[in-house]
Amino acid sequence: MLKKLLMVVALSAVTASAIAVDRAQVKATIDLKDGSTVYIFKDGKMGMEDKFGRATYMESGHVMETKDGKKIIMNGNEIWRVEELLHENHRPG
Repeated sequence: MLKKLLMVVALSAVTASAIAVDRAQVKATIDLKDGSTVYIFKDGKMGMEDKFGRATYMESGHVMETKDGKKIIMNGNEIWRVEELLHENHRPG
């Protein structure tokens, strides 16, 4: 019984670490005119944090304006990755 429990715990730890997102995967962050932040990941996908610090949905292809007036187009919608980044200090271990 103890062997089975240890196996479940070990597999859970491997699975959790495999899906964990860390800051090393973020290539760039861009501040937007409305106070939101866009995260660009190394694979080119993007995710968005609203001005209140929450991961938020942004439709792929949507044109956004940066603080300095440049226009960028949303590529993907990696809301789950942004959520992981925002809560990385809340994970046990």
